[in-house]
Amino acid sequence: MRIAVIGAGAIGGMLAVRLALSGQAVSVVEQGAHLEAIRKNGLKLVHHDGAEEIAKDLRAVASCADAGLQDLVFLALKAYVIEAVAPQMHALFGNDTAVVTIQNGLPWWYFQNFNGPHAGYRLKTADPNGVIERSIEARRIIGAVVYPAGEILAPGVVRRLEGDRFPVGELDGLESERVKKVSEALVDAGLKAPILDDIRSEIWLKLWGNMSFNPISALTHATMVDICQEPATRELAADMMREAQAVAEALGVTFRVPLEKRIGKHRTSTLQDVEAGRQVEVDALIGSVLELGELTGTPTPATRAVHALLKLLVKTMHEEKARVVMQPV
Repeated sequence: MRIAVIGAGAIGGMLAVRLALSGQAVSVVEQGAHLEAIRKNGLKLVHHDGAEEIAKDLRAVASCADAGLQDLVFLALKAYVIEAVAPQMHALFGNDTAVVTIQNGLPWWYFQNFNGPHAGYRLKTADPNGVIERSIEARRIIGAVVYPAGEILAPGVVRRLEGDRFPVGELDGLESERVKKVSEALVDAGLKAPILDDIRSEIWLKLWGNMSFNPISALTHATMVDICQEPATRELAADMMREAQAVAEALGVTFRVPLEKRIGKHRTSTLQDVEAGRQVEVDALIGSVLELGELTGTPTPATRAVHALLKLLVKTMHEEKARVVMQPV
């Protein structure tokens, strides 16, 4: 297949390397120093055990127009970037091009092809102006949930910290031929990609941990395990997760694992963004839960308080053009 990966960061880069090495015709759409390094040296993936893989036989381009028509597109950008890029994606689309979305938080398409309460509602925290919805037709979308964790080590180099599971699913829950092809491509690339008949519940399962642990981690510079070993922060995370569960259940979602299954030792992606001075996915991770809390009439006081603190931290970082890093004394 002709496969484009838009955003070759920690997760997109991992996908691009593995897919290219499995024999797929991969193009990555990137910018800046990362793009130039990939063009010059290929894209390197460093595994958590130190093993390295380099994909040199892939195209690295600066725009969707340069990539051209594709059979499959992995949209691996941060949620806050998609609105600016989505109108350019039409250059990638043939009649049957599918788009697999790789984002944290609740996606803009959540209520599209949705058989449940509030069908057709547009998530304003994910797509405030409707630009994404107009640019990427719902019929193209295949949902996915990202369980691996990673980071960019240097331009052209990404590291996988843990995980290899990318569940996928059609928005209507059917096991189509195209979702089978997506799953097969990921499996051939050495990844786990079960096909789910309820991708939205899996998205909530991932968000359940991210919307609580990520902001607390960013505010405290602690890992998920550290947060859970401190009784006060563990209870705060649990309160936030209970609130999110109430919102999700109002939308017909059920959770299949307990809190303990959502714990890992790695530094969360939100903490990495704060330490690097990058923009933070505040609305995708937390604001969307507050929006749906209001939509369903579900109280979310703990989540609202942590959201306010993280928003203030991000605002201060932006105004001061600063990053926040824990330094030894």
